Amino acid sequence: MMPQPVGKSGMCLKYFVVAGTDELVIIDILSHRTVAQRQRIKEAYKQAIGKDLADDLSSELSGNFRSVALGLLMLPPVYDAYELRNAMKGAGTEEACLIDILASRSNDEIKAICAVYKKEYGKSLEDAICGDTSGMFQRVLVSLLTVSKHSAPFPLQLLKNTQFLSSIIYEAGEARWGTDEVKFLTVLCVRNRNHLLRVFEEYQKISGRDIEESIKREMSGSLEDIFLAIVKCMKNKPAFFAERLYKSMKGLGTTDSVLVRIMVARAEIDMLDIKAEFLKMYSKTLFSFIKGDTSGDYRKILLELCGGE
Repeated sequence: MMPQPVGKSGMCLKYFVVAGTDELVIIDILSHRTVAQRQRIKEAYKQAIGKDLADDLSSELSGNFRSVALGLLMLPPVYDAYELRNAMKGAGTEEACLIDILASRSNDEIKAICAVYKKEYGKSLEDAICGDTSGMFQRVLVSLLTVSKHSAPFPLQLLKNTQFLSSIIYEAGEARWGTDEVKFLTVLCVRNRNHLLRVFEEYQKISGRDIEESIKREMSGSLEDIFLAIVKCMKNKPAFFAERLYKSMKGLGTTDSVLVRIMVARAEIDMLDIKAEFLKMYSKTLFSFIKGDTSGDYRKILLELCGGE
């Protein structure tokens, strides 16, 4: 997505309110500006007509197209907090949203999300998660919120002994009857990326299996999903998102919540890398998948965010 000058974007968006909705103008402006530029457009729009751009878009648009447009107007931690709130609001929980966000964000990003969540929704994200999830899945989510998994220092002796940590995971799963999930949590949630990658290598030597294969053998449901997400994000985050996008569109129907969330959140971060991984993994372009699985203005704005073949 190539950013364009803000220019008269605020006035162009003012025009669609006065003269009727022009979806192509909305798509062009929102999908070809950076997050910072879109914030300035929001300010210019409010100054020009005294109304909030998000409110007007919400009343003028509908469906998944509206979800994408509104998401693009938010700062990243605000959007993540908003998605987490929606995932836990009302009856039921969208575990996939909690996993996608909390397993993939950096420590600094997690801190920003927690601060926004507290400010916007009047309670801590940890309290919200504890009130909406349970068991070991809840404990993993809380651990991801509270530890510096990407940057925390750890004892030098552990740096020198990745085999020790690998053996902890092996003995907690493959080497025993049943699974000690706490030991998986202890290792996977509190080490930084470089160290974990070395642990994964040692684990394969000890067990003869890739860590992902062992997680699939030892666990199930949301707990399996979140441990796999942690490992995949540590190994190759763009590939993780490429797989999530593929699964959201393959077969009958589309999981639009996943498709929208990833396309909005990753558009300015690693979309080029995600596209490259998607092509390598599935021998088809992300652009072609989106084009074949969506329609209308929703398709148009997603394809603009994708940035071509």
